[in-house]
Amino acid sequence: MAQRRRLRHLALGPHPRRRSARFRLTALYCSVFFPSGVLLVAVTYVLIVLFQLPIDRATAHLVRAPVRSGPATDGPSPQGDGRGRVIGHVAVTLPGHIMLGPREFLVGSCIVLVGMIGISALLGWLVAGRVLRPLRVMTTTTRRISERNLHERLALAGPGDELKDLGDTIDGLLGRLEAAFDSQRRFVANASHELRTPLMLSQTLLQVALADPDITLDSLRAACQGAVDAGKDQAQLIDALLTLARSQRGLDHRQPVDLGAVIDDALHAYGPSAVARGLQVETALDYAEVPGDNRLLYRLVSNLVDNAIRYNVAGGRLKVKLTASTTGATLAVANTGPLVPPDQLSRLLEPFQRAGPDRTASPNGLGLGLSIVSDIAKAHGAGLQVSARPEGGLTVTVSFPAR
Repeated sequence: MAQRRRLRHLALGPHPRRRSARFRLTALYCSVFFPSGVLLVAVTYVLIVLFQLPIDRATAHLVRAPVRSGPATDGPSPQGDGRGRVIGHVAVTLPGHIMLGPREFLVGSCIVLVGMIGISALLGWLVAGRVLRPLRVMTTTTRRISERNLHERLALAGPGDELKDLGDTIDGLLGRLEAAFDSQRRFVANASHELRTPLMLSQTLLQVALADPDITLDSLRAACQGAVDAGKDQAQLIDALLTLARSQRGLDHRQPVDLGAVIDDALHAYGPSAVARGLQVETALDYAEVPGDNRLLYRLVSNLVDNAIRYNVAGGRLKVKLTASTTGATLAVANTGPLVPPDQLSRLLEPFQRAGPDRTASPNGLGLGLSIVSDIAKAHGAGLQVSARPEGGLTVTVSFPAR
């Protein structure tokens, strides 16, 4: 069967070369001009034959002379002044003029028509090339753009026609592709950051247990139980990160989530860390339900609380406030801490970015907590705002839309 297809391909020969759009536009222009010219010549020829009108090639005027009945006269008298009745017209050749009959007119018109077709093809080729020039620019630039230079744009100049709209549409597509690639890179970084803690915890527990020469069955069982618990947290985290990856195109499933209960769970989990640093925790929680994913929302709240504790000062404060209204729910997490320059706030939402060396005191602080919060907020259609407190620290506000 394969041999038969190969022989058939050889018999058919190579595929014909694809014609360019410039050639097709030129052919279209000529195909419109040629029938129009043929129709014009045909109509003119029919009129000449129908009315038997000769053509004066010198003056391009129709020349006819009346024929009268009766005695001859010195000149024509169309009014019939008694010299005879007008009974018809004949062609009169004036001195120095050459008369063309229908056949001569048809031949000359065909010659002129053939010449005009060549001229129209040349003009159509030039005009089509000028019109299609922006398309060639877009093709060349788009071929040069790859995942390494997605920041480049076509930026076509000129009037706001269809080609300009096409260029702007391609620029918008490149912008969305750049955002998608950045989101993918952030996801890999976020996954590495979030998976590092449970992996290191499991490894530490097992290494300590194995390094103890006086290990007992109870201590080994406790170490294994800790590793199992860390593995469960890791499995839940992987599931949440996979959901976060899918959330780039929107959450597939949304359910009402009690945001106040999620905040209570996060504060309960991170309560010992706050107590260890002597922080004063203040809460003011309204009842609010938001549509979304419970695990991702827990990750959002826990990252905010974790950052507020990690980048705080000893004996400082941590305030968590949840406000419900007809327009939605607003979560605000504020903490005391070092001063943050206002021009550094936007960088805090980017992966591996910190405002300064004072915010790297924690050995586990990789600068990805707020980046994950930003992605989860976008997945839930929520707005995120980070503001610096005048006395030091940050206030992070997440505004969820109404259900």
